[in-house]
Parts: sequence; C-alpha cells; structure tokens
Amino acid sequence: MKIKQFEDKPLAHYSYAIVSEGKMALVDPARDPMPYYEFAEAQNAEIVAVFETHPHADFVSSHLQIHKETGAMIYTSKLISADYPHKPFDDGDSWKMGKVVFKALNTPGHSPDSISIVATDEHGKHAVFTGDTLFIGDVGRPDLREKAGNMRAKREELASSMYHTIQNKYTDLPDDTLVYPAHGAGSLCGKNMSDESSSTLGNERMGNWAFKEQTEDEFVKQILSDQPFIPSYFGFDVDINKNGAPNFRDSISKVPFRAHISQVEKDYIIVDTRDADHFKENHLPGSVNIMARNEDDKIETWLGAIVQPEERFYLVVDSVRNIAGILERIAKIGYETQLQAVVTLSATSLESEAEFDFSDFQKHPDNYTILDVRNKSEVEEEKYFEHSINLPLNDLRNSIDQIPTSKPIVVHCAGGYRSAAGSSIVSKEVKKAKVYDLGEKVNEFKS
Repeated sequence: MKIKQFEDKPLAHYSYAIVSEGKMALVDPARDPMPYYEFAEAQNAEIVAVFETHPHADFVSSHLQIHKETGAMIYTSKLISADYPHKPFDDGDSWKMGKVVFKALNTPGHSPDSISIVATDEHGKHAVFTGDTLFIGDVGRPDLREKAGNMRAKREELASSMYHTIQNKYTDLPDDTLVYPAHGAGSLCGKNMSDESSSTLGNERMGNWAFKEQTEDEFVKQILSDQPFIPSYFGFDVDINKNGAPNFRDSISKVPFRAHISQVEKDYIIVDTRDADHFKENHLPGSVNIMARNEDDKIETWLGAIVQPEERFYLVVDSVRNIAGILERIAKIGYETQLQAVVTLSATSLESEAEFDFSDFQKHPDNYTILDVRNKSEVEEEKYFEHSINLPLNDLRNSIDQIPTSKPIVVHCAGGYRSAAGSSIVSKEVKKAKVYDLGEKVNEFKS
C-alpha cells in the first residue's frame, strides 16, 4: 500500500490517502477536497472510501462532498449517529480495498465516538490512523465534548476512557506499526505534541507519557492539567461534521464582495486581516485586527476564538488578489457562511491609532495599565511585567469591564500577533483611555 500524508500547517492537521491496486481511501480529509482529487488523478486511482475517525472540532471535513462527487462510501462509528450516508465502522468491522485490509478500533478518550483505523497490506505492513486519540508524544484532550455533539461526556469520564484505550486498544499491534495522527504540534486538540508527523507504536510505547506505567488516577490528573483554551467555534464544527458540510467551492462563491468601502452597516463586527502597521494607519472604526499575512498567522484559530459561531462579520483584505486564499482559510472552520461581505478599503482617511511613545513607557511603566492577552499557562511560566493584568485574547470581548481605564492601556502578548488583535478589541470598546499595542517590542522585556 502507498500512504500519502497531507498537511494543513495553520491548523496542524494531517489527512491521508491510502492507495492499492487503483483504488484510494481517505482518512479525515480537510475542507477542500481538490488536493485529494489531484493526487488520485496522478495515481490513476479511484477514490472509493472516506474514513472519519470522529466529528472534528477544529476543522470542517469534506467527507460528504467527496461522497457526493465520487460515490465513495463514508465509514465512521455508529456512535456518531451521523446524519450523512455512511456505513458503521466499529470494533470487529473490516473492509478490503485491493490488497489492503482496514479494521476498526473503537478508541474513546478524545471523544466518546472516536475510532482508529488499522490498515494492513499483503506484506504484513501495519499502519494505524489514530485521529485525535493518539498523537506523537501525547494523546488527545478529553474536554471538548461536554457541550457539543449528540454524545456528550464529561472530561473526567473521557479522560478515564482514554486511559483504558491506551492500555488496551493498541496492544495487539506490533511495535513496527506506523502511527499516523490527525494533528501535530501547534494544534489545540492536545498540549504536548511532537514536531514529528508520524512515528511507530514501538517509539510511542517507549517515549509517549501516556504509555508509561501509572495508575488511572495519575493518568487522569495529568491529561486534565494545563490543557489549552477551547475556541468558540469548536462545538460549532463538531455539529457541522456530524451533519456534513456544504460544498466547499459553492459555499465560498456565495460570499459578496464590495470594493473601496469607507463605511459599513452598524451592528456587525469588522475583521481586518491586514498587517498591523497598515491597520494602525487607517481602518474602519471599530475594526478588529486579526492578521492573515501568511501561514504563520493563524487566522483560522483566532477568528474562531474571537468571533462567535453564527455572528455575522465583514472581512477586510489588503488586495483583491488575496480574497480567494483568505476565504479558503476561513471556510476551513465553516465561517464563510457568516460573512456579510469581503471588502477593500477606500483611499480616504478613516480611523488611525494614536502614536505610542515607547520611550516614555520604558521609563514610566507604572503610568500605564498593562494588559497581557496571553494564555494563563504562558503567564504562569513567565510574566514580563510585575503589575500586568492577564485577560486571555480568546475571552477578551467578554472581559472588557475588568480593565481599569484610569491610565493609558498597553496591550502585549508574546510576539505581537495577539496584541494587535487585543489592542484593537480594547480600542473598540474602551473610550475613556488611550489604547496602545506593544507589538514586537515586547521582546525587549523578556528575560
């Protein structure tokens, strides 16, 4: 069998194609199915199956679109009660494609309906596609299904399930079994994932903390501690994936475009994706600056953390050349349907940020309210300013009333990306104090 791994860097998402004798199966495909179609064409292969390891929280899958466009059967756990055409695939179920046999393992822990897919070829080569259950160096977080999905479970229950999954579900597979997870380092579906994109079960049994000899109580305590924040869109995407998403290209094509805008209707949030320097020079009043300059700018995560599901918004881009790329990224989390319009700005002066006197801040930091928008775990590791206030960016819109306004406000994060968004949110809501973005100058205060 031939295995191809596809990577979506901003979401640290891995998906897979398995090819044997002119047939192809996919595992956990991303929203845009075109890369899989192109690969199938290059391999002269027919896509005949799509495996969904669980209803994903951090991205929208194209499983239903692929089924409609290719006729491929979707295989997933009966526990999902999926609303799209599918065949149940659970413990004891198997399916053969060419010379590859696929078997299902129910592996609850990240979600109650998670499965792992074991593929074995005619040479005895084993691969296991673990979804969000087993990562390289870690396991999936168990706290995402308390408020989403048809099967809801408390984090403690899922943490206990994960312990038993790791102890018992992979034991019959040999050490040389290749491990292919759905995510890598940088994903919010785990906390300590390796930079490696694949591994073997033998390596994980030796190096992954979850396989260490420990009691269930010790395991549960470890997996529940210090998990990252949960973006607002995660539950929204679980429900989309349970139902099946609309066609990717059709959905994007419905988004309106308006050029040279100097104002928009009130009562809609405005998300400006331009570079922070350009934003500060000129922007629509009340805009929030969530940059999307390149793949390192995780607009998918931060848009879905700041803007609520179903909340309508305008999207500002710096050039019409970038519309398609940014829309494709937003569609990965299913937010394209919330767009009022994509716009470019007119050349007229709109609103600008006050100039920041950095030298005065260096000399007299006590004359400012310092707002740290990093995650709480980051602040616990290192605090840059003794008297700063910590309000994480993902919850900042709900925490404005906790910010003192008797002094000018300086917003910082770890490198400048989140503080650009944070300072724009505070500027929009706070009128009694000047608001400044410390930006990359925060590096001068790190120990």
